Amino acid sequence: MARRRGDTRERIRSVALELFAEQGYEKTSLREIAERLEVTKAALYYHFKTKEDIVGSLFEDFRAEGEELLEWAHGQQPTPASRREFVRRYAEIIEGPGKEMLRFMQVNEPAVRELKAASDLRERMKSYAEFMVDEKAGLPDQIRARLSILTLHMTHFAMRDTAFSEDEVHAAALEVALGLVPDDGPSPPAE
Repeated sequence: MARRRGDTRERIRSVALELFAEQGYEKTSLREIAERLEVTKAALYYHFKTKEDIVGSLFEDFRAEGEELLEWAHGQQPTPASRREFVRRYAEIIEGPGKEMLRFMQVNEPAVRELKAASDLRERMKSYAEFMVDEKAGLPDQIRARLSILTLHMTHFAMRDTAFSEDEVHAAALEVALGLVPDDGPSPPAE
């Protein structure tokens, strides 16, 4: 029975993400999610009381992946090679479990800003930046390090109306992101 409950929970999350992408978070109701699933609202409420509960559970999965990555990073010396490996591992998260979450965040950006779960993501991005570049690095390297991660976030959104496949876009974004990782030694501060 627990497996079936878990399957229902995953179906709810999947359908909710589809609807949020199609019509937006604000315009999607729990009733519409239940109708798409062909279940009663009561059945939906058994798993999630609100839309924010659904999104919170999705953010939690994304957060857990990010926490695993940070645990790995804390065991590494912050070198250009380990930072590039960090970017590769983050790209795997974004291409795998995090792909739909990023789409949701991009399509529903104004609503996401208001969600409690999003503040945790902002804090995690700060932790990523701390690993990606030495605090004594010059401003250009500070920017490059942060852009290496943001490149992975924004490229699919920026390239969505092109003829390139998602796989091509992801591979190119990773190539660009890796190229942004600063080399050893802090760059001189900008004057």
